[in-house]
Amino acid sequence: MAKAISFENVGKLYDLSVVGTGTFTNDVYRWWKTSILKQEDPYLKIGESNDRSKAGNSRYVWALKDISFDIEEGDIVGIIGKNGAGKSTLLKLLSRVTSPTVGTIRAKGRIASLLEVGTGFHPELTGRENIYMNGAILGMTKQEIRSKLDEIIDFSGCERYIDTPVKRYSSGMMVRLGFAVAANLEPEIMVVDEVLAVGDAEFQKKAIGKMQDVSKGDGRTVLFVSHNMASVRTLCKSGILLKDGVIDYTATADECVDYYQSLNISNFVSHCVLDDKLNRDEWVPKDTRNLEFIEAEMLNDVNAIASDEELRFHLKIRKNKFSVKFANLGMHVVDSADVCDVTYSSPIIDIPDKDVFDISLKLKNHNLSVGNYFVNFSIGMKDVSSGIKNYDVIHNVLSFSVVYRDVLTKTPFVLWMKGWGNHYNKDAEIEVF
Repeated sequence: MAKAISFENVGKLYDLSVVGTGTFTNDVYRWWKTSILKQEDPYLKIGESNDRSKAGNSRYVWALKDISFDIEEGDIVGIIGKNGAGKSTLLKLLSRVTSPTVGTIRAKGRIASLLEVGTGFHPELTGRENIYMNGAILGMTKQEIRSKLDEIIDFSGCERYIDTPVKRYSSGMMVRLGFAVAANLEPEIMVVDEVLAVGDAEFQKKAIGKMQDVSKGDGRTVLFVSHNMASVRTLCKSGILLKDGVIDYTATADECVDYYQSLNISNFVSHCVLDDKLNRDEWVPKDTRNLEFIEAEMLNDVNAIASDEELRFHLKIRKNKFSVKFANLGMHVVDSADVCDVTYSSPIIDIPDKDVFDISLKLKNHNLSVGNYFVNFSIGMKDVSSGIKNYDVIHNVLSFSVVYRDVLTKTPFVLWMKGWGNHYNKDAEIEVF
């Protein structure tokens, strides 16, 4: 398939101080080297990596450096990374808002950009007039724009205000109209930078569906920047992770998101001693904790739990009210996006007659796919009228990583899919002592 976008050793250098080299002599030297001798700017060789969290010694910084990748026609690519990683700079280079300091960018076809709320809109013009202006900027004829006008207005949901100056639009309405223009005026490449977060849930769903349609049905290319990892997984085929202005990882969208989220877990937690504040549920006041978690431990190797391995836990619980004789233990395993993949609720357990008691839990057939997970626990008592009354709830106290392992061949389960967790696991052993 033909290439829609190609980046070759692209870099963007910014001067964090005043424009110029600092002295008249150096300015003349730069002009002589670049304008007369047609050589590389000698001062561009100075530059530090783009780590916004640390102070630097140079006034020059590479917002992007040595960026090289190819994107095929019809692909939807998610670009992810922390704030300041260079995502928006990359899209601005592609959209020709600014030019690269070094390197070459090639793009095939018209590019429609939605880089921030109200991009390309004139505040004094009405919504209808801005549609025509944006279409003209994209190279569309008036007849082409007119043929799409009703579709754009209907998609935006702003028909009531389409003849009102856009300076009176809310930020959500600006995004709706801007996206409707970018998506419906048939550009070959669509660039979307974290603007959908401003829209409501209904519009985000509609926008993601539209981007999927233009990619699959029309063969157009989409570059999508977002901090919403669920949207990246749903929409994108492949992913690019930027870190401090360089490409840190490229893979499928799922693999890229998994890798990015794993970076946010510096160490998996196998043992946790709890206090009054750590990971407690704020909706369970201390004075209602008839039973209270004081320690949680995972007995597996949390850095690499095999896909066919049982999950083993040990809990230590304090008994604050001796009239409590029975309880139910709950456990939830959630992924990095806080989506619950495994749920376990114990039968009624007898509470020992002592200040502190222990619970051993073994959970078989968890069916978790490869990835990183957190564990939540709750203990309470089922009430006929109000459901479960929780004495204590603790969140994300333990964390672990699952790796694939086939029992016989020791090879990955190639057909395993994300979200295949055993959502209501009953295959467990629980012991109270």
